[in-house]
Formats: sequence, C-alpha cells, structure tokens
Amino acid sequence: MKLRTAEPEEPDVNLTSLIDVVLLLLVFFMVTTSFVRESQIAIRLPEADTSAAPASAPPVEISVSAGGDYRVNGRALVDNRPATLAAAIRQVTDELEEVPSVTISADAEASHQSVVTAMDIAGRLGFSEISIATVRAPGDSAGDGS
Repeated sequence: MKLRTAEPEEPDVNLTSLIDVVLLLLVFFMVTTSFVRESQIAIRLPEADTSAAPASAPPVEISVSAGGDYRVNGRALVDNRPATLAAAIRQVTDELEEVPSVTISADAEASHQSVVTAMDIAGRLGFSEISIATVRAPGDSAGDGS
C-alpha cells in the first residue's frame, strides 16, 4: 500500500471583502464625526486710565444678591422677575438723555443664571456698555509680588 502525502495547498486570501469592510468603516466614521465649532465671546479687558473721564450719565448699577434678588442703583425690587428688573432699569434711564453704561455686581454666592439674566435684560434694553464689578477679597495679596 502506497500512501501519498497530500501536497500542501497555498492559502488563498481574498482581500476584496476586507477592503469593502474597511471602506464601509471609513465612511461610517466620517459620517458620524461631529464637527463642533465652539461659540466665542469677545471680551475686552479693562485698562487703567489716568485721564479724566468725560462727563456722561452716571452708570446704572445692578446688584445681584446670593438669593437672586436684584437692586437697581441701591433700590431693592419687589421681586426677582426679569420683567420687574427691566421696568426698574427703564424707570432709572427714562430721566436721562443719553444711554448710560451698566455695571453689574454680584454676590459671590449668586447664581450664574441671575447674573446672565441681568446682562440679557440690559442688552435687550439697548445698553452696549456692560461692566462687571469685582471686589478684591480681604487679605488678597495679588498685587504685592508675594
């Protein structure tokens, strides 16, 4: 009995299906990729100016408390609704001939939403100069170089 050894066959690798799968994956990732553009806000930082300020209307000062209550030029409002804040700002500015600037100062514990609401209402009323007041914390040694 004569046994013959089988000749080894060379494996045949078909790359067509592999290329199809890779191209489908490439198309899938290209379609599902999101190209997000972050919105940007232009911020103009204040600069120290030693020259005298021109005579203009005094700024409207809006204070935001920790509880979200508003004060316009030191006067407390009846409630903290946006309509009440808008009416109070209109009442202060109706007496003035030119549109003054707005300064917003908020308590450190005030919510961002309360401050943004004040900024939004001031912008809707036509104020283009909105300043945010900051207060240096007691014991802050930011300017002494140590």
